[in-house]
Amino acid sequence: MRRSPVAILIIVAIIIIANGLYIVDETKQVIITQFGKPVGEAITSAGLKFKLPFIQKANFFEKRVLEWDGEPKQIPTSDKKYLWVDTFARWRIDDPLLFFQTMRDENSAHGRLDDIISGTTRDIISLNLLIEVVRNSNRTMEFTEDYDPSLDEVIRAEIMHGRSGIADNILEQSKPAVAKYGIELIDVRIKRVNYIDDVRRKVFERMISERQKIAAKYRSAGQGKAAEVLGKMQRELDQIQSEAYRTAQEVKGRADAKATALYAKSYSKDPEFYRFMKTLETYEKTIKKDDTLILSTDGDYFKYLKKGK
Repeated sequence: MRRSPVAILIIVAIIIIANGLYIVDETKQVIITQFGKPVGEAITSAGLKFKLPFIQKANFFEKRVLEWDGEPKQIPTSDKKYLWVDTFARWRIDDPLLFFQTMRDENSAHGRLDDIISGTTRDIISLNLLIEVVRNSNRTMEFTEDYDPSLDEVIRAEIMHGRSGIADNILEQSKPAVAKYGIELIDVRIKRVNYIDDVRRKVFERMISERQKIAAKYRSAGQGKAAEVLGKMQRELDQIQSEAYRTAQEVKGRADAKATALYAKSYSKDPEFYRFMKTLETYEKTIKKDDTLILSTDGDYFKYLKKGK
């Protein structure tokens, strides 16, 4: 089936128009290139745009703020303390045409930011003391009563710039270096600072030793307090037992006196009956079921066992 010339022309026109139209999003900016070379100024406004079909190409770049996260670097401070320093930055493409001419894409820009920011960071930190990188201000530190800050050189030192000041200095010196690539460096911060393995191990050992000393002091104080409490408890116990024994003896004495009085009163009323009852009690206490007694019939002990005449 043959296509009519009109239909062919319509299809060709559609293809040409489709290739010539492109849409710029609010978050993008565009550089038009013709045979690989940029043509005209950067297009930063959003909307439907037109370019020459087939011979021109739209190259899109981010308009938003972008992130750069560097690799940790081992850097010596001016007092010869080696640190692992990890930095990050925020940047954006400020001049798309210059960026395209020098960088072409974001991957190349990240590589260049690595070189510039990491190098500047190394130069600046190597000119500062450890305390400047670790601390951020001269604010008064709070310690436990057992900690002696005079023993710590990091606590005693005075801060001139601090970590934030160093980061601001890195940003200030890196900005002009990246601007020639069409990049605006918005911010640079130190994300993390850490000792190298050997130094970190010594710091941890020192921290452990200090904590152990403090723990031993608390244990000693606790043991002394425990001995004091136990001694006080034993004294109170002895006092309570002494008072209880005295009270028991007083009660027992009064009971014995009352019993003796009752016995005397009973004896005075009927001495013979009293002797009889006491003798029966004696029998009960001294004569067991399987006992054999050899007694004289003339003894007083046997008199109530004699058969009455």
